[in-house]
Amino acid sequence: MTDKEFDQQRYVSFRYFLEQACGIVLGDNKQYLVRSRLTPIIKQFKCVSINVFIDSVVKGNLQHKTAAVEAMTTNETLWFRDDYPFRLLENSILNQFSNKKTAMRVWSAACSSGQEAYSIAMTTLNFKKQRPNAFCAGVEIVGTDISQEMIQRCRIAEYDQLAISRGLPKQFKSDFFEPGNNGNLRIKSQVRALANFRSINLLDSYSSLGKFDIIFCRNVLIYFSHEVKRQILQKIAACLQDDGILFLGASESISGLTDKFVMVRCNPGLYYIKKPI
Repeated sequence: MTDKEFDQQRYVSFRYFLEQACGIVLGDNKQYLVRSRLTPIIKQFKCVSINVFIDSVVKGNLQHKTAAVEAMTTNETLWFRDDYPFRLLENSILNQFSNKKTAMRVWSAACSSGQEAYSIAMTTLNFKKQRPNAFCAGVEIVGTDISQEMIQRCRIAEYDQLAISRGLPKQFKSDFFEPGNNGNLRIKSQVRALANFRSINLLDSYSSLGKFDIIFCRNVLIYFSHEVKRQILQKIAACLQDDGILFLGASESISGLTDKFVMVRCNPGLYYIKKPI
């Protein structure tokens, strides 16, 4: 796919489709990304060319539209990504919610194949080892992603050795995993019991999810336009309890997007607290 081909009307239309479908904004230099993500899909549907596939997508072929969104949404993830949010959870934040009379609820937005949601669950269980009476009312971790395929992987909760090697502490591997199929490791039932997963498009309403004490929406906003970021943050604020906590990615900021939060700087890292209404 050359630069000239990418600028043809069909690719302009595809970029518009993708932004409308899931909020992702493709820059002018993302030809390689479209090519690499769509090539396997073209083979799957036995299309004669990428042009034919894209024409089918923008004309409304539901199967091809769904496959294109699945292929183009980024599913990069690893265990305990960036480390500091999970250290902050275990060392200070979880203690703030440990005596709640209702279940502590945490949302892992754009959870991909589940590593973040399960990292939160493992951190919580490790916290409870030291404080057995914590969270007597329970803990619920909700993982969401636009991809149905990713949600299915989350529910299966099996990971190959390459996935396991990406950021998982040895002690957690020993404590929270068991042998799975085909040499994979599966997350133990005590961890899986804390998490449930469902498909959510961040462009849609989140009201069905209920209210949360903590929300992780990390390394997601970078793919959206300024206006879509603003809309997502407004809807996230509505899903948080007063004084609830929001984690964004290390390179993401709410500056100029919302006034619903107060930044809390830590050493290392930072998070945001929702202002009381």
